[in-house]
Amino acid sequence: VQLQASGGGLVQAGGSLRLSCAASGSIFSRNEMGWYRQAPGKQRELVATITSLFNTNYADSVKGRFTISRDGAKNTVYLQMNSLKPEDAAVYYCKARDLRSGVVSWGQGTQVTVSS
Repeated sequence: VQLQASGGGLVQAGGSLRLSCAASGSIFSRNEMGWYRQAPGKQRELVATITSLFNTNYADSVKGRFTISRDGAKNTVYLQMNSLKPEDAAVYYCKARDLRSGVVSWGQGTQVTVSS
């Protein structure tokens, strides 16, 4: 599956952003989708995932502030980020895992910068 992430940018602390990731080339409903992030000098970490049955999972650091969702009609997964903190700044990556084949795909990343 091909993934195209968008929606990153510069926001002040306390602000909001919504990331989008459009998928193509695979049956969207067959993919578990997720958002990960990587800050400079740090390992890539899980932010949130959503299954084909809309079950969600969040990193403790974003619970209550971020919401992951998916739209099958648009083959798109979203990450609504509220109450952003400087420590949320990172490159955010979209990930898809085909539950039938096991193939994992990554998007190109979108930069999120949070000013204090």
